[in-house]
Amino acid sequence: MTDTTRPPAFRPATAADVPALVELIESAYRGDASRAGWTTEADLLDGQRTDAEGVAAAIGHPDGVVLVVERDGELLACCQLEHRGDRAYFGLFSVRPGLQGGGLGRAVLAEAERLAGREWGVAALEMAVIEQRADLIAWYERCGFRRTGIYTPFPYGDERFGIPRRPDLRFETLIKRLAGPVGEA
Repeated sequence: MTDTTRPPAFRPATAADVPALVELIESAYRGDASRAGWTTEADLLDGQRTDAEGVAAAIGHPDGVVLVVERDGELLACCQLEHRGDRAYFGLFSVRPGLQGGGLGRAVLAEAERLAGREWGVAALEMAVIEQRADLIAWYERCGFRRTGIYTPFPYGDERFGIPRRPDLRFETLIKRLAGPVGEA
């Protein structure tokens, strides 16, 4: 059993973390297990959210890192950061469903902002969210992201990203300016 009084620890993921990361990401977004939290995409998509190859590629990306959050050896949350010039892409953001709504997601986001802004010197975080996820977009807006009105199509026909349950899915790019020496407040 995890000691919830101890603060979670952040560290870069390694190849050994791939199976646990795939399980965490899947549990946060797909299937019945995801319904225990509020980030579920189960009403929009069936199938997988990610796979071992995709997670391994993110971990091995030369200009990126996958951060894991753990306590007492239990994987609680994760996110991916990829350095892209003056911005960092923020993705694979997942919090174990039973822990959602308790502040852990905000702590992960804060650590991602710290790493991207202070260590990489980027001016902004950028991400893509399924447009139909109004509740999730609203949460990101409360965290300082803004909608850009820039849309990209959902990869219909590529089951690596899931099996859509509706024909109108697309991603919207969200951006958050970072405070610090390079970013704007």
